[in-house]
Amino acid sequence: MIHTEAVPAQRKFTDGLTPYHYVVLLVACLGWAFDTMDQWLYVQAKTPAISELLKLGPTDPLTKEWVGTAQMWMMIGWATGGLFFGMVGDRLGRTRTMGLTILIYAGCTGLCGLARTPLEFTILRFMTGLGIGGEFAAGASLVAETFPAHSRATALGIVQALSAVGNIGAGMIWYVMGATAGWRWVFAVGALPALLLFVIFLFIREPEAWVESRQRIREGKEKRSKVPVLDLFREPILRHHTFVGVGLAAVGVIGFWGISTWSAELIRGVLNPQNLPELAKEVEQKMSICMMAQNAGGFFGVLAFSWLAQFSGRRISFVVGLAGSAIVVPATFYLTKSFATALIFFPMMGFILLMLFGGYAIYFPEMFPTRLRATGTGFCYNVARYVSAFAPYLFGRLSANYGIQMAALLVSAVFVLGLFIMPFAPETKDKPLPE
Repeated sequence: MIHTEAVPAQRKFTDGLTPYHYVVLLVACLGWAFDTMDQWLYVQAKTPAISELLKLGPTDPLTKEWVGTAQMWMMIGWATGGLFFGMVGDRLGRTRTMGLTILIYAGCTGLCGLARTPLEFTILRFMTGLGIGGEFAAGASLVAETFPAHSRATALGIVQALSAVGNIGAGMIWYVMGATAGWRWVFAVGALPALLLFVIFLFIREPEAWVESRQRIREGKEKRSKVPVLDLFREPILRHHTFVGVGLAAVGVIGFWGISTWSAELIRGVLNPQNLPELAKEVEQKMSICMMAQNAGGFFGVLAFSWLAQFSGRRISFVVGLAGSAIVVPATFYLTKSFATALIFFPMMGFILLMLFGGYAIYFPEMFPTRLRATGTGFCYNVARYVSAFAPYLFGRLSANYGIQMAALLVSAVFVLGLFIMPFAPETKDKPLPE
């Protein structure tokens, strides 16, 4: 891979940026924030929805198994969408692909509110996952190729940090509507991000790097196979980067979707262990506050990775995130005994876990050339979901049989495994995007 972009030293983030750069950043932030908002509407609504559809209590073992199953299939859809739309993004373009995937995840989230059975709910979560998986690769590639080298890490970090704002927004929606309007209307609100399509198609153009790459392919100056994902394995360096990316992403996905998204069930169990109906409204509102606190911590965790990655490098930042997660995540599940302790540990868990996801947004686009950037980013981030899709189901089964605290401890062992990947990870700090 030939590097053609020089990296200026000691430049401010704003140097050389035009109003269009900020428009792109705003749209990418909104696309990812709405994406994660829809994810966290589901995180809070999944148990009440499945419980009502099954006509069983939220602590019933069958309810927990169906919740784990629905989450597993959402992640499989996420992986499938990431693979498919990653390749689409390299062919069709970043802008059009981002618009299409937003339409899919927003529309299917709204349809979840019309589900009549757990099976219908699970199918719609799979379809929602298709859009969620595709949006990240397209949006990250758009920002990476639009911003200059000295601003790229910060811009991508801001995009990932705004995911926490989307999560907090979901907590606010659930606080207002969850215990009153109910989970069906909460999912209906999740369809509103489709309105962002008008802004995307009116104001955002394809990055010059993508346009030039497509021109080279048409002129025969740059080769690309009919199945571009295979190109990730043709060159030794690309193959190496792909395996590292998939391994790192799998660790974070298991930690986040296999453990931390069960924090809603954790606090419900702490505040209302006997599932008393008269406490339901108060518990749901306190749960949403805890979710907002967790995601507020995540916002600062992403920004912390961006700062540390710019200062000390990508590898050391991942080491800090992995080592911290191995300690903080199980501690949160064992030491949360009240609403007050949840407000202490949930932000800590959100901070350390979202550090890892902040790293993915910065690191993955930096490891692949322009012709494969969306494909490679989508492959790493989303094939990992195939590898880790079993985690929510496993957590649900472990929780049903051994308790939620033991389930968190056992699954958290994955963070230690992640540390063994780091010696093989390339350092991309102060290096230009591969062309």
